[in-house]
Amino acid sequence: MRLPSLDLRLRIAIALATVCIAVVGALGFTLYTASEDMEEALVQQLVTEELESLIERARHTGHAPASGPNIQYYVFKTPEQLDMLPPALRTLAPGHHEVGSGENEKHVAVRDLGGTRYIVVYDAGPHELREWRFRQLLYSALGTIALLSVAIGYWLAGVLTRQLTDLAASVATLHPDTPHPPLERSDHDREVAAVARALDDYHARIVEMIRREQEFTSNASHELRTPLTAIRTSCELLLGESGVPQKARTRIEQVDRAARQMTERIEVLLLLARSHRREAVETVALRRCVEDAAYPYLDEIEQKGLQFDIAIPESQLVQVDRKALQLVLANLIKNAVRYTDRGHVRVSYEAPRVIVSDSGSGIAPEHQPQLFERYFRADNRPEGLGLGLAIVRRICDHFGWKIEVKSAPGSGSAFSVLLS
Repeated sequence: MRLPSLDLRLRIAIALATVCIAVVGALGFTLYTASEDMEEALVQQLVTEELESLIERARHTGHAPASGPNIQYYVFKTPEQLDMLPPALRTLAPGHHEVGSGENEKHVAVRDLGGTRYIVVYDAGPHELREWRFRQLLYSALGTIALLSVAIGYWLAGVLTRQLTDLAASVATLHPDTPHPPLERSDHDREVAAVARALDDYHARIVEMIRREQEFTSNASHELRTPLTAIRTSCELLLGESGVPQKARTRIEQVDRAARQMTERIEVLLLLARSHRREAVETVALRRCVEDAAYPYLDEIEQKGLQFDIAIPESQLVQVDRKALQLVLANLIKNAVRYTDRGHVRVSYEAPRVIVSDSGSGIAPEHQPQLFERYFRADNRPEGLGLGLAIVRRICDHFGWKIEVKSAPGSGSAFSVLLS
């Protein structure tokens, strides 16, 4: 599972804290190592000097000086006297030795001169205790510095990124149709000013591009509506004549209805092209909307012998953009009819979902994530360009609806539009 990425401020804080901890940790380790080495050298020097002093005194007085609380002196002239020593000291060879560990550690210096063995035993326990306390102090200091460095780093990162967060907040309020003051300010740092300047230029290009697009879509809308208006006007004139046969009258009504639907679809598509959210919500009789959306495909449904069922009561009303919903339903019904050779196509309503289901061939699981991509087609049928479901997704995103699909090969499909 991929972990969510950290924001810039937190990453800067972690980086600063890591550097501080690394530097302080390295310094503490160096101090501890140097202190330990120095103390080891001092203890060894002390033991050596005491051994030299022991030898000098023993030569003049013939016996060892009195032992202290941390140091013991031994002078042995016969092997039998060695049995008086603790077992750990009896077999030591001449030289410097460390016996025991921790608080029981002892440094031992042994030297043989003229058949006499001289031994100095220095209790290093207090030194080890001081080292342990020093080590604990270093650990505590490192932990405290780690906490402080994280807190200070987070605060400092906030100071460093404040201009960026302010710039991001300003960008979030931009709108292509609303003039705004330049994002670049005189108090910006050089790098932030460069970003702000680039965003100002980019916003200016977007405004110009949208202006040209709006001009184009306005012209396209006019050019497309003109012939459709002429078609509908001609249909009205023909229907007004009394001598038109009934069969021809039916065909003229179909042409008029198709021209009206085409006009409405053009309006919806042009609305999507402009990317503006226009409030066109109205009270829509849902069953009538489904009937209008399905009308162009009734002949194909009859030819295939499919059962077309609208499981929606006449009284069911919804608050939506009628033209947009009709275009969505038309595309879903068209797909259901296209991929169903026998059985049924059903449109139902389970508030707030409109469901278009069929008993067709179904959709393989590996194809479902790509269903709403432009030009994607799950089979090699010659019909269609692979744009219908892409248009459906675009309309749903534009109006805040949610589309879902449940399907399995051989078990049909069910497309749900959640009207919210």
